[in-house]
Amino acid sequence: MEAPDATAEIGHEHGDVNAGWLRPAVFGAMDGLVSNAALIAGVAGGTRDASGTSTIVLAGLAGLAAGAFSMAAGEYASVASQAEAAEFEIAKERREILANPALEQAELADMLQERGLDPELAAEVAEQVHRDVDTAVAVHSMEEFGVDPDDLASPVVAAVSSFVAFSLGALVPVLPFLLGVSVLWPAMALTLMALFGCGAVVTRLTNRPWWFGGGRQVLLGAAAFAITYLIGIGVGEGIS
Repeated sequence: MEAPDATAEIGHEHGDVNAGWLRPAVFGAMDGLVSNAALIAGVAGGTRDASGTSTIVLAGLAGLAAGAFSMAAGEYASVASQAEAAEFEIAKERREILANPALEQAELADMLQERGLDPELAAEVAEQVHRDVDTAVAVHSMEEFGVDPDDLASPVVAAVSSFVAFSLGALVPVLPFLLGVSVLWPAMALTLMALFGCGAVVTRLTNRPWWFGGGRQVLLGAAAFAITYLIGIGVGEGIS
């Protein structure tokens, strides 16, 4: 058996799991699919006749607009607050390093020893890190509260990603009705297919098999649609 080539290139590229657009985009698309399809199912359950198609389209488009703006505003506020809190802690760390450089250097050396470095090496690394204030701030921030000062999520990116993703997801269950369909099942079937696809795509970022991620989203979506449809029937009969 040949020995492995020590000079062979080793791939260490990874997906950007901390990207500011990834979570809001995935969550927005899923939420748009499920929430608007569930809304349409509920309205369809309460207006079980052909004349209810216009009502369903109106409800679907209103749900798309309201949900997209709500998601964007919520994501912006959430990510902005998170970034501001991180910036506050980073500024606090910078003040501590400038006011007590020797103490902070010793603290970093202790943290490096806890990670397995020999005391002499830890002290040398800490000394080199503290030669530059910005580098020291970045290293302390990562070690103490897990934040990279140069990689804070953008609230604008998060809001735009959420808005676009939710809008695209929410459009799926409305589309059959916009094309002239007057029954519910094509919209639900199309939405479940889209949910399966989204769930399968998300598993590329995890260790789950594609069929698990897709199937899980289908089951959750189907349950939501069925429940809201039954609620719609009950409410529709109660007010008719």
